[in-house]
Amino acid sequence: MADPNTPVNSSGATPAPGEPETRRSRRERERSGVGAQIKEFLLVILYALLIAFLLKTFVLRGFFIPSGSMENTLQINDRVFVNVAGSAFGDAKRGDIIVFKDSQGWIDSSTQETNPIRSALSFVGILPDSSNNYLVKRVIGVGGDHVASTSDGKISVNGEVIDEPYIYPGANPTDIPFDVIVPEDSYFVMGDHRNNSADSRYHIESNTAFVSDSDVEGEVFVVAWPLSHFTWVSGAEDVFANVPDAAN
Repeated sequence: MADPNTPVNSSGATPAPGEPETRRSRRERERSGVGAQIKEFLLVILYALLIAFLLKTFVLRGFFIPSGSMENTLQINDRVFVNVAGSAFGDAKRGDIIVFKDSQGWIDSSTQETNPIRSALSFVGILPDSSNNYLVKRVIGVGGDHVASTSDGKISVNGEVIDEPYIYPGANPTDIPFDVIVPEDSYFVMGDHRNNSADSRYHIESNTAFVSDSDVEGEVFVVAWPLSHFTWVSGAEDVFANVPDAAN
């Protein structure tokens, strides 16, 4: 007679002792391995988002150019980067191209960014900021400067008439007469395409013409995309080389 404790290898027999537990352990190990991989992947994504956010906050930040107000220096749909770290340790200079927050309502609020996904990715630094909360212009006057139009449509800074080679071809330096003193810790800014830029000149009467230093995100230093437009961007300090210091 067969030993009743001897396992039988038929399809309907009870499996050998320990065999179900071995399969269960294998399944648990497989599940544990998949879980570990998912956890590792999520950690990599989290670290990448954190690094992108820190870079955007303390080093550099990307922006999308939506209009032609800075042509031909910057083109529509260009992606540019600004030096955030530089703005934290020093003021912008005459000739610098800056990106600043529109805290004074220069832009129509109906054109603000409404895509929540794009806004979130821009917030952490994955995508360049395409919202209309920011503007890009060139610094013409800094705190204390006397900036004015001349009778022949040019610009003078502290009495020195400047020659601006970066202006859009065919455009006059200004067709709008003005005469202002820039407040301390502020900037008088203009677009390079003077006929297509609602800049400081257009906001003098509303007392919102000057950009506060606290609103400046940084100076544009490179056009990164599209690759056909790739170029390093420097300020136009030579244009203002002969401008005297502001009178006290």
